[in-house]
Amino acid sequence: MLRSMSQALGALLRPHTPAGLPAAHTQHRRVRLGAQEVAYEFKRGQRRSIGLSIGPDGLRVRAPSWTPLAEVEALLQAKSAWVLEKLQRAREHAAARAAARTVWADDAALLFLGQHVRLRLEPAQRFSPPRLQAALAAAQPATLCLGLAGCASALQIRHTTQAWLRQQAQSVFNDRLAYFAPLLQVHPRRLQLSNARTRWGSASADGSIRLNWRLIHLELPLIDYVVVHELCHLRHMNHSAPFWSLVASVLPDHAQRRQALRRAVLPPLDADV
Repeated sequence: MLRSMSQALGALLRPHTPAGLPAAHTQHRRVRLGAQEVAYEFKRGQRRSIGLSIGPDGLRVRAPSWTPLAEVEALLQAKSAWVLEKLQRAREHAAARAAARTVWADDAALLFLGQHVRLRLEPAQRFSPPRLQAALAAAQPATLCLGLAGCASALQIRHTTQAWLRQQAQSVFNDRLAYFAPLLQVHPRRLQLSNARTRWGSASADGSIRLNWRLIHLELPLIDYVVVHELCHLRHMNHSAPFWSLVASVLPDHAQRRQALRRAVLPPLDADV
């Protein structure tokens, strides 16, 4: 008797899935939004409302277990303009990332200070440090000469090139810090390079500045924005009005630079050391 009552009580407390609705698991569905047919990943679960998200893998829809599918698709129709715009942006970003990927081979292109540089292996200069050779003509890219054998592996080319890029980043960042620090009346104590995935830089109360070395791929005005941003944090450890006023005192166009930085696409990190 006690066992029967326990089983009955357990059944009452168990989460209920309405008849005709699938249990919580991931489905792959399609819906027509305007002139496009859109694939999406659909999953029910314990939540209060329908959620839409768009990432590198496309559209994902999460809904409460009790929500009818018709209501889910009605919401997709109502949000169709937003969904299609976000999907287009995601496709464009994925294409830009693919185009930015570095091929670690002889005669491949590399992004340095916003310009394409051509990699060239020089077996005759084995063990010599990399050197940047100016373009012979205006329409041609500069060349980064690497003292590596013609049979060098992609890993060897990558290690050698990125070591050079880090050296350049250290030099360029130090120069820009030395230029802007007096203008902002701050005194950075030291510079450290970072390899963060999503953060360009940071500043500490002790005067330390950390800058992502991968900024060296970008043009100098964007590097300057990050440098100034972090230097201003040495006076204002926040993003208050006085902070932005200080940024504007040396970079009046900081808002435009910030937007350009958000749109910047770097070589994918999975291709990096």
